[in-house]
Amino acid sequence: MFTGIVEELGTVTAVEDQGDAIRLTVKAETVLSDAQLGDSIAVNGCCLTVVSHDGVEWTADVMQETLDKTSLHGVRPGDRVNLERAVTAEKRLGGHIVQGHVDGVGRVVRRIPSEHWEIVEIEMPAELGRYLVDKGSITVDGVSLTVVEARDTTFTVSLIPETLARTTLGSRRPGDRVNLEVDIIAKHVEKLLGAYQQHPSKEQS
Repeated sequence: MFTGIVEELGTVTAVEDQGDAIRLTVKAETVLSDAQLGDSIAVNGCCLTVVSHDGVEWTADVMQETLDKTSLHGVRPGDRVNLERAVTAEKRLGGHIVQGHVDGVGRVVRRIPSEHWEIVEIEMPAELGRYLVDKGSITVDGVSLTVVEARDTTFTVSLIPETLARTTLGSRRPGDRVNLEVDIIAKHVEKLLGAYQQHPSKEQS
């Protein structure tokens, strides 16, 4: 589990094509300070497993399912990526509950700069729209953000200078693809309500 608070920007140093998977190597510092083999690190919001590291670079295997459903498909050496270690029990939950399981790939539509922040509009798969509400939570490329305005197929977020400087969202341009993860609580509520409506108790029928 993660919080959506990016710890550092890493740099992709190698992408090894393995046919139905890739082996991804990323240069990092902070997330490797206590890394162990088998640990989870989110890369642009995708939970990946550390299979090797030397204190400077770490490697993960990215299977075809992940490549098909996330923006990691097409990643190249030199790309910057958002990195976050899995949350520990004693850590503050600064963002919101993030699983590192991408629900869909969105696309940056436009950016509206302001003096102290920037509004970014993002297009999303239509099936994700029901999980978004104004002032609700959304994860974009692993960054926990608050929805400013939720629409049917797009939503907007407001990025402060800290987010622009410390994450890849500062350099995303219209047309760029971004990983989206909706609030897991919203998905659980939807499923529970659906089950209740299909099988109401006798007292409520």
